[in-house]
Amino acid sequence: MTGAPASPRPARVRIGCAGWSLASAHAPLFGEGDSHLARYATRLNAVEINSSFYRPHRRQTYEKWAASVPRDFRFSVKLPKAITHESALRRSGDALSAFADQVRGLGSRLGGVLVQLPPSLAFQARVADTFFAMLRRRLAVPVACEPRHASWFSPAADATWARHDVARVAADPPPVPPAHVPGGTRRWSYWRWHGSPRMYYSAYDDERLDALAGEVRAAAGARRQAWCIFDNTAHGHAVEDALRLLERLSGAR
Repeated sequence: MTGAPASPRPARVRIGCAGWSLASAHAPLFGEGDSHLARYATRLNAVEINSSFYRPHRRQTYEKWAASVPRDFRFSVKLPKAITHESALRRSGDALSAFADQVRGLGSRLGGVLVQLPPSLAFQARVADTFFAMLRRRLAVPVACEPRHASWFSPAADATWARHDVARVAADPPPVPPAHVPGGTRRWSYWRWHGSPRMYYSAYDDERLDALAGEVRAAAGARRQAWCIFDNTAHGHAVEDALRLLERLSGAR
């Protein structure tokens, strides 16, 4: 794995990390830039903004980030926990409007919105339909949802994903067995790999990344957008795993 540009990855594929912090040991793997984000974007073409889950960012901040990356770079932004965890998707219209106004600062570089649900939140069709309809009215971008309660892996929930064109995240480790494969809309497949066996800390071995590369190629071949986000950031493995997956998909290995 070197800092030289990789050959083109398949069209429709985006690979990145949950955040763009780069350890000094990873600096030689990336190109030049005046910020961590600018350097990160020399090799990877997507990033997931997780800090938005904990605190709001001003629209001007999103505008600054958008100006730091190439035109073909995309951001996925995580919904605030005030909406997903504290309000449990209910009575969230005003909060969704504020979030939408902020993230519009990314302009055309806004690639999608991530909705991560708490493990305690069970599926209720009326609540889910109302929420996703409100979100859709405010933002015309792809939406991915990472549910962690078993009730979201059901025919009724599948119907909700279909009605609102929402992708169900493929998570690793999966909170329930069906969660390891993408679900929902056929337009967008979204993998979030958190590290296994130890979440946030463990790196992935070659066998796991080879298998993931095959799944991503299949999704892209079926004309779906395919995003792979690595969230095993605690020891810097997310950056390494993202670049290793990129090598597999670009034919650089």
